[in-house]
Amino acid sequence: MSAIDDVAYRFDADRRHLRSVAFHLLGSTADADDAVQSAWLKVSNADYHAVDNLTGWFTTITAREALDQLRARKRRAELPLADSGEWERIASTAAPADEDVLLTDAVSRALLVVLDRLSPAQRAAFVLHDVFGVSFEAIAEMLDRSPTAAKKLASRARQRLHARPSAKPRRTSEHIEIVEAFLAASRGGDIPTLLQLLAPDVVRRVDRILVADDVPTEVRGAQQVAEETRRFTQRAKAGVVLLVDGVPGIAIAPRAQLQALLRIDIGDDRRIHAIDIVGDPERLRSAALAVPAGALSNTTVTSATNDTVPTSVRHGR
Repeated sequence: MSAIDDVAYRFDADRRHLRSVAFHLLGSTADADDAVQSAWLKVSNADYHAVDNLTGWFTTITAREALDQLRARKRRAELPLADSGEWERIASTAAPADEDVLLTDAVSRALLVVLDRLSPAQRAAFVLHDVFGVSFEAIAEMLDRSPTAAKKLASRARQRLHARPSAKPRRTSEHIEIVEAFLAASRGGDIPTLLQLLAPDVVRRVDRILVADDVPTEVRGAQQVAEETRRFTQRAKAGVVLLVDGVPGIAIAPRAQLQALLRIDIGDDRRIHAIDIVGDPERLRSAALAVPAGALSNTTVTSATNDTVPTSVRHGR
């Protein structure tokens, strides 16, 4: 086997791990595949003979390609969708089947939504170190920062991801369970369960930008709100439970791109009394999103091999 064949074999063996790294940085399987392919082109044209840790080297190159994409995306300042018709088309588009392989559970989907609010450098520092175990020394070289600066970037990211709830932990935990039950029932059009979760006088309000002209911006009554959910089951499938300004709510984020927030008011009777669906771009940008406490500790990433997480990286150029 020639040297190039050997490195190609090693790269292919690590491809699953590399796609997972790129996916958690970019939130898109298509973009992740582009980053991995670009990484291979650089690997195949580089002097790899003196590289001690091929997997670590592959990871660094792939992460750099993903980071370049992420920075370009931020520079373009991708705008929210402008009308309900386009929103409906995006929300109803099924995610690629292999996305479930890259995401271990719904917690990871929530994590991707919150990560999208970070700067590219913060996202890279957190994902590479906290999720994939890459050393801060390697991250610092990748970001052209000092190791201390890389640690601070990851720390700031953690602070945003772990934002404290506005209520007591037990109350927040109870409300998260209610919101999760509401989301599950909405996805399945489960009217009996929805009627149990909704207060008789519940009110649903929605920004006009998110719905067609024939849909009222305000609906009152448990039966009416429950029946209406059947019209929006596809949107519910793109939903994840998050803390929205410290309170359990739902983010509708097809392909991890935030398009709407559901602010849910739960009363002392453990029923939902109000649902405010936000789609206004300014209100979306100003909302503080966080993954519920304890959720991040359950997030794991499946790697291609047992030793794919580098603790030190020697770069070949």
